[in-house]
Amino acid sequence: MICLNLLTPFTETIGFFTCHLDGEVILRGEKEEEGLHNAITIHELVLEAATKYPHFIALGTKKMDEWETITYIEYYELCRKAAKSFLKLGLERFHGVGILGYNCIEWFVADIASIFAGGICVGIFPTYSSQACRFIADNSKANILMVEDDCQLQKILKIQDHLRHLKAIVQYKDKLTKKLPNTYTWEEFLTLGRNVSDEVLDRVIDSQKPNQCCMLVYTTGTTGAQKAIMISHDNITWTTMAVLQNLPYTYPPDNQEMLVSYLPLSLITAQIFEIWIPIAIGAAIFFAEPEAMTIRESLINTLREVRPTTFCGVPEIWEEIQQKLYSEQMLATSFKKSMIVWAKKVGLKTNLNRETDDHAPVGFRVAKKLIYKKVRRNLGFDRCLQFLSSGSGFSREVQEFFLSYDIIVLQTYGLTECTGTHSVSSGKDFKPYSSGKAIMGAKSMIRYPDQNGLGYFCIWGRHLSMGYLNNEYKTKRLFDNKGWLNTGDMGTQDPEGYIHITGRTEEIIITNQGEKIFPGPIENMLKKYIPIVRYALIVGQQAKFLSALLTLKCEINLDTGEPCNMLTQDAINFCRKHNSKSVKVTDIIDNKDTIIDAVIQSGIDKINQKAESDSHKILRWKILEKDFSVTGGELGPTLKLRRAHVTRMYQTLISSFYI
Repeated sequence: MICLNLLTPFTETIGFFTCHLDGEVILRGEKEEEGLHNAITIHELVLEAATKYPHFIALGTKKMDEWETITYIEYYELCRKAAKSFLKLGLERFHGVGILGYNCIEWFVADIASIFAGGICVGIFPTYSSQACRFIADNSKANILMVEDDCQLQKILKIQDHLRHLKAIVQYKDKLTKKLPNTYTWEEFLTLGRNVSDEVLDRVIDSQKPNQCCMLVYTTGTTGAQKAIMISHDNITWTTMAVLQNLPYTYPPDNQEMLVSYLPLSLITAQIFEIWIPIAIGAAIFFAEPEAMTIRESLINTLREVRPTTFCGVPEIWEEIQQKLYSEQMLATSFKKSMIVWAKKVGLKTNLNRETDDHAPVGFRVAKKLIYKKVRRNLGFDRCLQFLSSGSGFSREVQEFFLSYDIIVLQTYGLTECTGTHSVSSGKDFKPYSSGKAIMGAKSMIRYPDQNGLGYFCIWGRHLSMGYLNNEYKTKRLFDNKGWLNTGDMGTQDPEGYIHITGRTEEIIITNQGEKIFPGPIENMLKKYIPIVRYALIVGQQAKFLSALLTLKCEINLDTGEPCNMLTQDAINFCRKHNSKSVKVTDIIDNKDTIIDAVIQSGIDKINQKAESDSHKILRWKILEKDFSVTGGELGPTLKLRRAHVTRMYQTLISSFYI
């Protein structure tokens, strides 16, 4: 929630924002920053890549155990071909093209082609219900919906009669089970525009301006009602180039980056790092399987095959990889386990001392040969030169875990309202536990800091979005009269410019004594001290103490994505380590396993010893019957906890803690 008195009310005469799809905005910029790059459109960005890297691999998809690839010139021509088909289907200027499915070549092409054709690209999470799809399609005035398969098609058919602007549906994978009016396969779709001339398409392309909207990104609803954020051509192209000023990607012909696409493309950050940066640097993108976000072995298998040169993960993915390494350590022989423990101590100490000591000790070089290299090879990271973490919640504990394996995960910070990225860390600008420095041409400011420098984190730059579609009230609350945006985050910025984000303002727990508590660090400690815990939710608004809702690590149904009753193998190993015979969640909940209860309480006691006061202590806790999941609604598409939603779900239980 943005404080009403935090920002000076915005006046439309400034022209930094608009609420209308056909609106235009003034680009933020200062003379000394204009040299970063001139304002260009999406078409200019893609055309430049096709011109520079015509015969280099652009995209790769695995079919029948073989990787099929297309080059940059083929990529560009395919986008033009699809754009002509969009025009033939009657795509109107500034009307939406909704894309409903998992990452694949067709998703990328539909995204770019919809913009070429003068439309608005609209990503829709494949896990969304028919009603959620209806809201997005209607709100974006979608003329065309691109659906992955019959499962997604059926969602749209249920709501088709309610979509006022819909003209056609394209199912871009598999054959149609039944021929329907205005519904096409991908192959049929691509032939529709064969009679549309290059001149017609070029006129549409030439009419586009960098300061016009080309994309709508819908918030996931983790912190409130869904909003449509308007992203301009310049937002994407400028942010892409600004990030590249900070991160040392490689370029053909010397070295071509090999990357893996798996993050949900409905997120702007995923698009920046998996579509637009790769185009700008001529990288080769290979697609992971659809289940990569929920089944860690699926993603690891793709990483081992592709062996990416850069890898970007959200905090939850890094936690999954951490758990994999932890499980393998637990299963190792006693000798190997002792070697791993030693190597991790050496790795952590060496990497934390990099600022003051550039010389790695002999023990570090030995550990690198015996442990670190083998771990990287096992994960598919043996030729990976940079590791990135995108999104909030990358904890100190997880970062230290990877530093101990000599994997330096560089944090980035951003939100949809700033085109996904505001700050990045890099090898030359790395400070542990920070989110790096603002990208070139962007600015940060802490408003109303306390004695420790903690205050409201505000940002400025050409990466700031155009505004919220059809929502002038929220848009005016977003910006002040100089174009600054209040992110809704609390944070600090040190004298060197490194950014430290503490948490969201709406997540702050205020006790009955008026004390402010950020729940994230406490939840991370719970997972650290009690390794059987998968998710933790701290509650205690206006209460005299804190309480915790806990879920246990359990297996996931591969078909439905639903959490099962059976514990994961590492959770079972944890139980065995403490002489517990439990193998299922139902063996432990409702105080059935006194041993595990005692272990959990012991972990909570350790956390309470660090508490600043009694109101900061966890005095009540409960293990839930079911783990959190995307399908259950507790997690967002990137596995981020939907805190407000879960709190409402368990309000009766939470209230019982304080009776």
